[in-house]
Amino acid sequence: MIPSTPYCHWVRSAFLFLVRSGRSTFVLSLMVVVAVSSLIFLSSFAVGVNDAMIRNSVGLFSGHISAAGLPSSVSPGDLMAKGTKHVLKRIEVIGMISAGNKAEAINMVGIEPLSERQATAFARKITEGRDIQNGSHEILLSSNISEKLGVVVGDSIRFTAEGIERPIDLKVSGIYKTGIASLDLGFAFCPADSLPLKTYAWTAAVFLRDDVKPEAIVSLYKQLLDKDYSFTTWKESMPDLVQLINLNYFSMSIVIVLVFGVVSLGISCAFVVFIFKGLREYGIMKAMGVTSGEVSFLIVTEVVLINIAACLAGGILGVAAVFFFSKNGIDLSYWTSHNQYFVVSGEIFPRLTAYSLIGPPAASLSFGLISAIWPALLIARKKAVDILKVI
Repeated sequence: MIPSTPYCHWVRSAFLFLVRSGRSTFVLSLMVVVAVSSLIFLSSFAVGVNDAMIRNSVGLFSGHISAAGLPSSVSPGDLMAKGTKHVLKRIEVIGMISAGNKAEAINMVGIEPLSERQATAFARKITEGRDIQNGSHEILLSSNISEKLGVVVGDSIRFTAEGIERPIDLKVSGIYKTGIASLDLGFAFCPADSLPLKTYAWTAAVFLRDDVKPEAIVSLYKQLLDKDYSFTTWKESMPDLVQLINLNYFSMSIVIVLVFGVVSLGISCAFVVFIFKGLREYGIMKAMGVTSGEVSFLIVTEVVLINIAACLAGGILGVAAVFFFSKNGIDLSYWTSHNQYFVVSGEIFPRLTAYSLIGPPAASLSFGLISAIWPALLIARKKAVDILKVI
């Protein structure tokens, strides 16, 4: 009976076993390499889809943070903070627009056109005519409202509302269609300076940099402003989008588990064949006094080493693919043109996160350990004499 051998010796032996069986090791590793690299890319792609949905949803008009009922004593500059890109001032007035004998209730939004074009993609949804201009008496109508009123670009309409001293005449400069019902059914836009209001409260739309959390900015506003105004983040105003993002993560997690469940089963079966190929060697080791625990450790170590090497190789390939497509993007406009979460652009930029980088390799190693149980038990439970008899 040979004395107990240090486990570092079995790690070295496992490595040499794998090197000697180069072809078998390559085939076993290839399954893991393909799975890890593919799932790192797919996970990053899923993150990119989530980013695109957020970017499209907040970038069209609403912004990452909104606030209503702000007094004229608070200026857009007061809301500029580290991490904010734009703060847009909008004045909303509920009234009636009329053309001839037709009239429609409308939520008129007075905006600063140049700032809006710099911060939002709304101008890209204009289907006829052009955007309104600073200092003009013009109006931007939705296609739905223009059809109801029977007006086209160049026609004049009249707007009346409580708080406005006199009706104002506005010329239709453009017609838009966003595909989002809340914007297409009850809104119209004109330059803020064309609304003759004595007193007013305004609505803010705050746009943030990509790496800034809106909750942090809202917390900062509450510290800076002397009054507790109501600020709403996009997560609060769009709970359906939050659920969709969480569903994407959940679905991707299921895919990772299913893929590595199948891969681990394949590795386990292949490793049994791999073991039977060298069954004589395991029988001789047990006959020499190697314990069942040491033999099991040797087999588990072989599986772990295969997984570690394959995860490193797959990780490099996956990260390289993500890096390439994150620079060039993947245009899915053909498949997203009627989706409200892709109203601005259907281009996806995969993004590497801890979830996408660590998730697939961690799942691979976990399932790799599970896949090693069957072949390890197969040898551990057999006596040396029984193994040698089979041979």
